[in-house]
Amino acid sequence: MARTNDTLELSGFGALTGTPKQVGDQLDRLTAEQVIALTFEHGSEPAIRALADTVVSIAPLVRTILMRRQREAIGSIIEALVPQVPPPQHMLVEARMTAEARRAVLESGDWLTASQIANMAGFSTSNPSAQPNKWKKEGQIFAVRHRGVDYFPGYALDSAGYRPIKALAKVLSVFSGKKDDWGLAYWFASVNSSLGGKRPQDMLIAQPERVLAAAEDELVGALHG
Repeated sequence: MARTNDTLELSGFGALTGTPKQVGDQLDRLTAEQVIALTFEHGSEPAIRALADTVVSIAPLVRTILMRRQREAIGSIIEALVPQVPPPQHMLVEARMTAEARRAVLESGDWLTASQIANMAGFSTSNPSAQPNKWKKEGQIFAVRHRGVDYFPGYALDSAGYRPIKALAKVLSVFSGKKDDWGLAYWFASVNSSLGGKRPQDMLIAQPERVLAAAEDELVGALHG
């Protein structure tokens, strides 16, 4: 088995052409360590010479390609052996706080999948998620995405037909472009001073006007710092 350095060591390129006897005589006068032989049953001398010149011109590229592949292989080995750099401490803290906040939100009320809503509302079983997703697209309701699944807030649906509470669309319009879906979930699940320390999600059905006013107050407060 050739050593690594041997596979990369290509120097002193040359080409010999002629009949087997002519090439043999030339080889006897050479000190080359390695020889590559190409034989042809038929071929004109100019064509054979052109091929030889082409091989000589390409040969230096082989060494370049081998060296590049070796560097890439070594780089891959080093990358695999070096342990992954851990994220900064502040990122770990932020990630942990976000995870805890999301868990608290999901535990703060009923969260339903589009399929569950469709079943309770009696929608078509052929495409049960179509209507809830349509509500979301139209801004009538929002949903948080958790582990690849959209979850809709149960407190945003009326108890009669499991449709979005009409006042919710107005609240969502106030926060449009200001809060993402998880931001909305945090707001609805947090106690609000404008609501006497109560959570917006607990008052959305009974006192939707106050919830809307609280949303507008928050937006005004954010704009004025």
